[in-house]
Amino acid sequence: MPLYKSIKPNPHTEVKVWKITESFEDLLKPITLLPDRMKRVDGMKSEIHRRGFLSVRHLLAEFGYEDKDLYYDQYGKPHLTDGKHISITHSFEFSAVVVSDEVVGIDIEMQRSKIIKIGSKFCDFDNYHICKSETEMVRKLTVIWCIKESLYKSYATPGLSFKEHCQVIPFMLDDGQTLSWILYEDKACRYTSHYFEFEGYTCAYIMPS
Repeated sequence: MPLYKSIKPNPHTEVKVWKITESFEDLLKPITLLPDRMKRVDGMKSEIHRRGFLSVRHLLAEFGYEDKDLYYDQYGKPHLTDGKHISITHSFEFSAVVVSDEVVGIDIEMQRSKIIKIGSKFCDFDNYHICKSETEMVRKLTVIWCIKESLYKSYATPGLSFKEHCQVIPFMLDDGQTLSWILYEDKACRYTSHYFEFEGYTCAYIMPS
């Protein structure tokens, strides 16, 4: 499938989402991978992960990049050789990439009821138990998880805790954005967090504000 969605929240930032409907073979045909990346793909046991990996390379191409333009630091955070900031995510049928002049983070998650069981482990659960339905609670908790995962990816610092150091300002689902913070070792970093829902999934991405 071609590009599923493209969002440009400001002149210096762009988000692109891919719906993964192609086979592994079709995804691989137009892509040139570095030898170590090809070895990594060959070692993946999950077909979903293999297709997700390749779909990200198609998204890179949408931005005008190749696999060789992407590298990872010691913490596993992706970087681009031209100095722009990038964040990457994929979940089951979807993948997404955000590229910006600023530090960014992005995450996609499928909305699943099991998130209720772990909600108290990554947020102040008391703030969200007043949802009108289980569906609403699942949606809200998934937004919070995606925002916190995006914060974690952007900061890429060992010891950072979702619950202790990543804070999300309460929001309504229709808002589409909220503020979030990383409070870590006497540092306070504020971010604008955008989120949207589609086909039973949630995507969030964050930028400094």
